Amino acid sequence: RFSLLLLNLEEYYFEHHTANHIINKGCRDERKIRGSLKICSKSIIFEPDEKIQPIIKIPLRDCISIKAPEDNEGNNPFTWDTSGGISVVCNQVFLIKERNIIGPYKTVRGRIEYLFQLDVAGKLGDVVQTLHQLYRASCLDKLGDQAAMITAILQSRLARTSFDKNRFQSISETLHMECKAEMVTPLVTNPGHVCVTDANLYFQPLNGYPKPVVQITLQNVRRIYKRRHGLMPLGLEVFCTENDLCSDIYLKFYNYQDRDELYFLIATYIENHITEHTAESYMLQWQRGHISNYQYLLHLNNLADRSCNDLSQYPVFPWIIADYSSSVLDLTKPETFRDLSKPIGALNEERLDRLLTRYREMPDPKFMYGSHYSSPGYVLFYLVRVAPEYMLCLQNGKFDHADRMFNSLAETWKNCLDGATDFKELIPEFYENDSSFLVNSLKLDLGKRQGGKTVEDVELPPWASGPDDFLQKSQEALESQYVSEHLHEWIDIIFGYKQKGSEAIAAHNVFHPLTYEGGVDLNSIMDPNEKVALLTQILEFGQTPKQLFTIPHPRRIIPKSKSLSRASSHNVSVAESPVSPNEESFEDLTEESITLAWNNIAKLKLHEQYKIHKEAITGIAVTCNGSSVFTTSQDSTLKMFSRESKTLQRSVSFSNMALSSCLILPGDTTVICSSWDNHIYFYSIAFGRQQDVLMGHDDAVSKVCWRDERLYSASWDSTVKVWHCVPGETPSNKKHRFELLAELEHDVSVNTIDLNAANTILASGTKEGTVSIWDVTTATVLHQLPCHSGTVFDAAFSPDSRHLLSAGEDNCFKVIDVQTGMLISSVTADEPQRCFKWDGNTILSGSWSGELLIWDLLGGKVIERIKGHTGAVMSMWMNEQCNSVTTGGEDRQIMFWKLQY
Repeated sequence: RFSLLLLNLEEYYFEHHTANHIINKGCRDERKIRGSLKICSKSIIFEPDEKIQPIIKIPLRDCISIKAPEDNEGNNPFTWDTSGGISVVCNQVFLIKERNIIGPYKTVRGRIEYLFQLDVAGKLGDVVQTLHQLYRASCLDKLGDQAAMITAILQSRLARTSFDKNRFQSISETLHMECKAEMVTPLVTNPGHVCVTDANLYFQPLNGYPKPVVQITLQNVRRIYKRRHGLMPLGLEVFCTENDLCSDIYLKFYNYQDRDELYFLIATYIENHITEHTAESYMLQWQRGHISNYQYLLHLNNLADRSCNDLSQYPVFPWIIADYSSSVLDLTKPETFRDLSKPIGALNEERLDRLLTRYREMPDPKFMYGSHYSSPGYVLFYLVRVAPEYMLCLQNGKFDHADRMFNSLAETWKNCLDGATDFKELIPEFYENDSSFLVNSLKLDLGKRQGGKTVEDVELPPWASGPDDFLQKSQEALESQYVSEHLHEWIDIIFGYKQKGSEAIAAHNVFHPLTYEGGVDLNSIMDPNEKVALLTQILEFGQTPKQLFTIPHPRRIIPKSKSLSRASSHNVSVAESPVSPNEESFEDLTEESITLAWNNIAKLKLHEQYKIHKEAITGIAVTCNGSSVFTTSQDSTLKMFSRESKTLQRSVSFSNMALSSCLILPGDTTVICSSWDNHIYFYSIAFGRQQDVLMGHDDAVSKVCWRDERLYSASWDSTVKVWHCVPGETPSNKKHRFELLAELEHDVSVNTIDLNAANTILASGTKEGTVSIWDVTTATVLHQLPCHSGTVFDAAFSPDSRHLLSAGEDNCFKVIDVQTGMLISSVTADEPQRCFKWDGNTILSGSWSGELLIWDLLGGKVIERIKGHTGAVMSMWMNEQCNSVTTGGEDRQIMFWKLQY
């Protein structure tokens, strides 16, 4: 029946002794009640073995005297069998769980003496001495002085003990680290010793409660987070599961060096087993639909220091539903939902006007809302029916007034909209599967409301047939299309760029300065009393999550009801379709075949290989029917290879300088090549000769692209140029005219470019590692990111154009969200990847060593290695169906690869 929740906030449980509580000593009706006497930093607690008897809690500050009979032999209340006796005289005591019923504590006032007899009389002197010491601490006037003295007593106890190595799981375990720490659970902390070996993490509580040792096998650890605890960077939370809300252990250290050392030891152990996820990597998974809205919010809360073990930083979830009166919940109507672009306090404009008037008149530091959207009180407001002892702990043994309880969903939502000081959001339990927090299954006496109605189960909206149905519909609402389209707006407010600064003011999202990370530096406050008071205020008021994003959060990618065709952006004619020329069926078939190909991309097999150049191959282009393959090389030649006859059919040299890339114009009549001699060459396939030359740049041309009669050329002269090509007027005059439409200026040499499917956005990568995203229609830069250290080798948009992937000389892949310019993922390889193709989730890359690698981008790991070239893979071509690949290497070979299902 005893738990640490019977202690006051910030109180420690030190030790316990088997004892008897002696009632009516020396009288005929003398009784002995067997139980356990617990010595705590601010109270003495006696827990009787008989469950019908109440637990006795005696606050030390209310004690008049604490003594053993030896203290005063002349006036000895114990006349026989007095060894181990302690007399406690006090003027107030709390009786808890009388008849084993959870309810408000019963307070007994007036002078009263309690007699306890320890089983082990030899411990009496030490126990009394400890109680006198703690009593002196509790009688100090100032809270800061009390806390300092209790901390000194605690540290002295910890220093006199150490971890019991007999608790190791195996005698062969090697000790890596031992230090002092506290295990954190909601509202309470428990001091003890932490030990890390080569196999396990151990925590041994000083008091042996709730068990002698807590053990976590390092092999089972899946996630580990550094935490702010009490505004200080001293916490560490360890999870042995991937998606659970609650952790396996939360530790608070006495200095950040111990915390960081333990983090390093565990992180080093687990980095070989798992990938550490960042907010950006989870964002990529969420955007692409690999994790649900619920899972994404859970991960963001975790990364923002929110923990189920810390009620002042409990995970925060949004109110989603705004309709609590209809008999049917219609998730297709926008008005069913709360406006996710605004904080709770800004949803009611009339109330907001009043708050803004007060805000404008307020002296600095200004704030709009006098209470927070998440605090210990709010969390327990929702959970009182399943966590009544937490509420009693937080509120000094009392429940809240019945009319202020969580009585009804509709009432609570209305109060959040209209209440002068109520701006609370929800907690994760509203979107999970356990509905017990909505039901008074413990039969708690939570009081009577005005009108005499007893507080029982939470009143649900008409559209819910019961608590489980309510949760089911809440989950459906959270995962609905409307929420998927707007959730990023709420993330901006709670975790993102609208959390602080001018954006927060514009979004009406300003809370008290003390609620923000860095709002106060506790170390700079020298007065211990001021520090304790401030900390208590902050922890009870609630804290704003750690800011995870400083620019707008990207939207989620919502699949349309009809499959989006990738074919449309690749100029594939209907005539090539193996089905009837019905556009819809062709699009669907193309989409399915592409998905099938990427799902089986690891089954890519080498079909043929030919050495056709004298230097490294730099570009590959293939005709529509796949029969002819054109390649460019650093040997300065353009070559045409026939797949049918397996022979080299043409070899053309435009100058003595290397060629860097090539492409075939629609219609398969012309090949365009870019050259290190600053020129772009047009080669007529039909006439077998150079048809045009464009002297477009002042340095080597590194890459060319062609879309909709426009040529895009990248150069080492630090520009990307956009040209409009007008074909010759007559068959005899095949010359093109070139009109420069735009010049995109860079600071350094441009090495690669790509265009999105709509040909409106261009990405460029430079020799110094910068990736830029340009609006081609206005020739303006939208985003510029220093992505890589060293040259950007390749860059390409995802098929849906939402993301851009780049590969660099620094061995890294980087993913950028095109809309916001946010760098959302980084994957590191063992060596540089020179070229790649990807479908948004999986990457096929050509490596420096010549292997083809297949990557799971979301998992950040290689799933297949395929032996290929000897030397770097320099260029790669993939057909429309994604089932045929051609690569060119430093080894002067072209290799033809096919998927073999």
